[in-house]
Amino acid sequence: KPPAIRVTMAESGNEDSDTFGEKFYTDAQEYWKQIPATISGMLGGHQNISARELDGSKQFLYKLLPKGKDAKNYRCRALDCGSGIGRITKSLLLGIFETVDMVEQDSKFLEESTKYIGADACRVGNMFNEGLQNFTPAEKSYDVIWCQWVLGHLSDDDLVTFFQRCKVGIKNSGYIIVKENITNTDVIFDDVDSSIIRPDSDFKNVFTKSGLTIIKESVQRGLPRALFAVKMYALK
Repeated sequence: KPPAIRVTMAESGNEDSDTFGEKFYTDAQEYWKQIPATISGMLGGHQNISARELDGSKQFLYKLLPKGKDAKNYRCRALDCGSGIGRITKSLLLGIFETVDMVEQDSKFLEESTKYIGADACRVGNMFNEGLQNFTPAEKSYDVIWCQWVLGHLSDDDLVTFFQRCKVGIKNSGYIIVKENITNTDVIFDDVDSSIIRPDSDFKNVFTKSGLTIIKESVQRGLPRALFAVKMYALK
């Protein structure tokens, strides 16, 4: 889910069991089929925040990665989850890691990504055309698994099992990075793109259920006040 304006959605509280059934996923697929394969499309019309947002991500990630002569051993391969056309792959991950894999459920975004990424597209490895609720990363393959503005499209149960699979997918020295909109109220359901915005406490409950530990957390600074807060978590 891209950055969102606070006033566009209503609190949903606890949803009934039907909320996160198959329709939750198919409605999201139908929404994204209508979205153009552009930066504006990826960011819900908020493309003006991209540079500042990426700078916050770089600062957060650089503080986690080892420095010195062995640094390259920890910068081999990353995975961009819900990659879209590759905004994060191009402007963040390929600047740090030798190879980046992408997983994205909408094939038109992956098709556009090679053109969008440009010369460095040769360092994109696998392109997985699959929803995260079904995706399983290869065991101990990644230094970083990056999940940004996409996890609102997973139910809590599917998010737990996704994180458990990601935990197997990272190397012993690796991290799962989560960067998502945060609400300071109850869970909010957006019936336009069929997604939810979770409070910090809900994310932390999911992390615990997934067997993950928070290594570092930080709030993204410098975004417009009209948008939901955005928070980053580094997990193992």
